[in-house]
Amino acid sequence: MPGVTRSELGAYLKARRAQVSPEQLRLPSTGHRRVPGLRREEVAALTGVSVDYYVRLEQGRERTPSAQVVEALASALLLDDDGRLHLFRLAGLSPRARQSAVSDRVDPALLTLMAAWPDNPAVVYNRAYDVLASNPIADALFHDWAHSRNFMHVVFTDPAARTFYRDWPEVARNSVAGFRLGHGTAPDDPRIQQVLRELLDESPEFARLWAGHDARGKALAHKRFDHRDVGPLTLTMQTFDVRSSPGQELVVYHAEPASASSEALTLLGTLAATARQRGGR
Repeated sequence: MPGVTRSELGAYLKARRAQVSPEQLRLPSTGHRRVPGLRREEVAALTGVSVDYYVRLEQGRERTPSAQVVEALASALLLDDDGRLHLFRLAGLSPRARQSAVSDRVDPALLTLMAAWPDNPAVVYNRAYDVLASNPIADALFHDWAHSRNFMHVVFTDPAARTFYRDWPEVARNSVAGFRLGHGTAPDDPRIQQVLRELLDESPEFARLWAGHDARGKALAHKRFDHRDVGPLTLTMQTFDVRSSPGQELVVYHAEPASASSEALTLLGTLAATARQRGGR
């Protein structure tokens, strides 16, 4: 598969094998295990292939498993839908992205829609996690992107991130898992490769999580922030694929009605509007 290193499929299998315990699959846990997770021979048996063949998969000497074998591997390693899709992509059995470059053009109709949500922070970002568009209240929520307009850099290289994100370890894990999924979709994309190199060079935390090979897309989630202007916020995050621009995602945040977070978000919108009025004078 062009763009995927010889070891990436094997590295993913090895990393996922380490995260599945014999107890999860109701296998007997006998003898001392030098490393956590399943043994290679256990995965081979569960998959229905020889131990030698599975070893060659992990070592990168075999890179063309059949769809049947990949499906069996996904089952043996307890992969969720995103992990299964990522495994199929690494094995060259899933369609690649229609475009190799990350699009930076946001549909004007989508921009108009986002502007109509004064009380709901909304952003559009690409597979490299570059923020391509944001409405005013989103700008206020993320401190006008003073550190970076790339979410991965915000999470991993902004010193204030661990305070801003009240659940920073969870945010960090989910961000890396989502970035890994996007990387698997378009591994040749120059912008994705650039962001990856920068993060590996600048953030040991990112490098550690990247080595875990988690691949998972965003879903409905709650994000807890501690904003320097309005204090604590708990927002629900909805993520949507932008059908008109494959590779882009729209994220919209909202607060529970009549909650403290809703009041804080209203205050944030007022502060943002006041700042815009002052800037326009």
